[in-house]
Amino acid sequence: MSAPTRIRRIARKRGSLLLSAVAASTLLATAACGAAAPAGGGDAAAPPNKDDKLTITVYSKFTDREYGVVTKALDKLKAKFPNITIKHEGNQDDDKLTQSIRGGNPPDVAISFYTDNLGAWCSTGSFQDLKPYIERDKVDLEQIPQAVRDYTSYQGKRCAMPMLADVYGFFYNKTQFAAKGIAGPPKNTTELFEDVKKLTEFNPDGSIKTAGFLPSMPFYANQAQYWAPNFGAKFMGPDGKSSLASSPGWKEMFEFQKKLIDFYGGHEKVEKFKAGLGDEYSKDNGFQTGKLSMIYDGEFRTAFLKDQVPSLDYGTAPAPVLDSLAGQYGGGFGTGTIIAIPKGAKNPGAAWELIKQASLDTDTLVEMANGLNNVPSTKDSLNSPNLKMPPQFKTFTDIYNSGKLVANPTTPIGDAFLKAVNDFAEKWQAGSVPDLDAGLKKVDAQINDELAQKGSGG
Repeated sequence: MSAPTRIRRIARKRGSLLLSAVAASTLLATAACGAAAPAGGGDAAAPPNKDDKLTITVYSKFTDREYGVVTKALDKLKAKFPNITIKHEGNQDDDKLTQSIRGGNPPDVAISFYTDNLGAWCSTGSFQDLKPYIERDKVDLEQIPQAVRDYTSYQGKRCAMPMLADVYGFFYNKTQFAAKGIAGPPKNTTELFEDVKKLTEFNPDGSIKTAGFLPSMPFYANQAQYWAPNFGAKFMGPDGKSSLASSPGWKEMFEFQKKLIDFYGGHEKVEKFKAGLGDEYSKDNGFQTGKLSMIYDGEFRTAFLKDQVPSLDYGTAPAPVLDSLAGQYGGGFGTGTIIAIPKGAKNPGAAWELIKQASLDTDTLVEMANGLNNVPSTKDSLNSPNLKMPPQFKTFTDIYNSGKLVANPTTPIGDAFLKAVNDFAEKWQAGSVPDLDAGLKKVDAQINDELAQKGSGG
């Protein structure tokens, strides 16, 4: 698996946290410094004529091999507009994009990995409203799951389209399962805990030798947002405010996490074991070396396994859910790459034609999905016979198309609310939170303060 792929996966999870101090503040500064009101409500720019000669500039964070895959897919627009040149500038992060918008020299098309920044993009008008184009061209958005439509819009404004998706599920070691007499993956948390007890092995000194499933958070793909759908945990209430304390799923999730930590003998033993595991994206990943029997992860892990440990006999399944949420089994968390027209784009009509190609054309999506090991974002592309993936990949296309896919809410504070919850999880598992209810209320207050500051222009 290439270094660019590792970087892109990290960006999915933690990239916007790294950019929040720069990109988010710059976005707000853009709005404060006389930026135009959010684009929307106007007419769609006319598409180019077939023989028009013009250049569409595209910013993305793709590099190396992945840059080549995406560039080739974008160039498919030439079949319809042979005289258009696609100038794809890779290794452009959200901060560079924001600076270009603020400086009045943006690209025509922006591709971003950081879906959690969308609320800031939309609320400041940095991304244009695509509704006029969608209505003019009668685009069928029903081709895209509701959760994906949600993370590409903000407060009813569609200011981006999905290009590809990442979907999270469960990986399990079939050899270890067979050795312990376990017939298949757990479907609920009771089964998960029982499987953990069977699969876990301890050294003579009581330290952990092999862990059935590690509850540490944040660690690998153990992130609050990836677990939340399986516990029915909601980040925000109908009023748009943080609702952790009033959403029973969070308490259920954190209590289950503590139950696992107690089984292993406490936080110190878990941390000692965790310290001996390899990097998430290296060959020494704990699941890939057999030290972890089960993990949460995204569909892209199938490519790492094929590349780094092709002999590993593994299976995939939807993640287990609370016993009381049996109807939610088969769903999961989804996020992805987004594509948009920045404010001030010089060729918005041509930009929209490229966005349609990259987000709605079946052949283009399948080609990129095969090359990048992602889930293609439309129903037609999911069902394409040209989608070539290992058998274990089907779990993730099924989750994506299940009607039970869940995405993060889009907010004007980016992913600050995610960081707050994951920070709390780390303190909770360490035993630093004496009162779970009071702790969740404190996190609610922290997040709501940030929301209020952004709402007042702070």
